[in-house]
Amino acid sequence: MSGLVRTRVATPLGAFVVLAESGGLRWGDFEDTGRLERLLGGAGSGPLPAGDPFGAGEALAAYFAGDVGALGGLPVAARGTVFQRSVWRALGDIPPGGTRSYAQLAAAAGHPGAARAAGAANGANPVSLVVPCHRVVGADGRLTGYGGGLERKRWLLAHEGADVRGRTTSGEEG
Repeated sequence: MSGLVRTRVATPLGAFVVLAESGGLRWGDFEDTGRLERLLGGAGSGPLPAGDPFGAGEALAAYFAGDVGALGGLPVAARGTVFQRSVWRALGDIPPGGTRSYAQLAAAAGHPGAARAAGAANGANPVSLVVPCHRVVGADGRLTGYGGGLERKRWLLAHEGADVRGRTTSGEEG
């Protein structure tokens, strides 16, 4: 495979798009977030060839059909700083249905005390869902920031078997 290849999968939460190159998945997110357009520079970027590199489309379909571990084997070739990549690796260690706080994520990435920086790296994750940034919650267990929206985050965590009952978001009553 040369250059980027695009995979688009219909999900219960909206279309999910993955871009991949020979080394693995470079980008993945829900289509309506607008991140793809920002990444590629808007409409002037032109169409990308379609395909299903690494079986990403099949794995996403399996995940949404109930096999919540289906995304674990997909190769990721996300570009970022050494610190960001350490955080993204630590995200991959959070099992489906599990959650971690930003402080726990920072410690797992080898940077205890760097919760804010780990939060920023989490937010910069270019391969959403496959690198499970949705599994990070506030220190008090509240559902906090997710680029795809907090209702999607709640749905994804519930889909994976996490107990989201009583978990509120900022500004919500328990």
